[in-house]
Amino acid sequence: MLTHDQIWNALDRLAERAGLSASALAKRAGLDPTTFNKSKRITPDGRERWPSTESVAKALTATGTTVDTFVQFIEDTARSVQAVPLLGFAEAGTGGYFDDGGFPVGKGWDEVGLPSVNDEHAYALEISGDSMKPAYRDGDVIIVSPGSPIRRGDRVVVKTKDGEVMVKELKRRTAKVIELQSLNPAHKDRVIDAKNVEWIARIVWASQ
Repeated sequence: MLTHDQIWNALDRLAERAGLSASALAKRAGLDPTTFNKSKRITPDGRERWPSTESVAKALTATGTTVDTFVQFIEDTARSVQAVPLLGFAEAGTGGYFDDGGFPVGKGWDEVGLPSVNDEHAYALEISGDSMKPAYRDGDVIIVSPGSPIRRGDRVVVKTKDGEVMVKELKRRTAKVIELQSLNPAHKDRVIDAKNVEWIARIVWASQ
């Protein structure tokens, strides 16, 4: 007998395979963006809410996935998937989503099932716009690990004390400055005073 968790986990696998968040999968399928969100899976009175056959069919069509493959997703329980908080990149610069150390806090986060990472504080950001091409495209999801060590050459998310959030490659880091290389050649590299950086965290995975 199919369980509620099996069906929803299979939809999370479907989204992951397509390099999408649950909300992005719903949008691609022509559905309301919240159709597959975690918050929609349980009713306000605590009952399990199942996805409709029509919504599943539209998601399969939108991603070019066969029913047989979806059944494999349901049956495959060996693969490790971690539910991590998900936020749109454009929202990351606003207040209330991170503490001073760059760890996710507060409400308003969605959730997405992605490959497990060794950081209980890891979170996902959904890229919007084309400013990070060719490295990341609109709709890509990146996993950020605030607990991972950062080395030269790593791709990182940086938030300044002015509220600016950016994705760059770390070129050099000293006690006084952080030198960042842009992923898009059309955008300039940045040199930021260390005292003006609120936090910096390493990108450990991207859906591509």
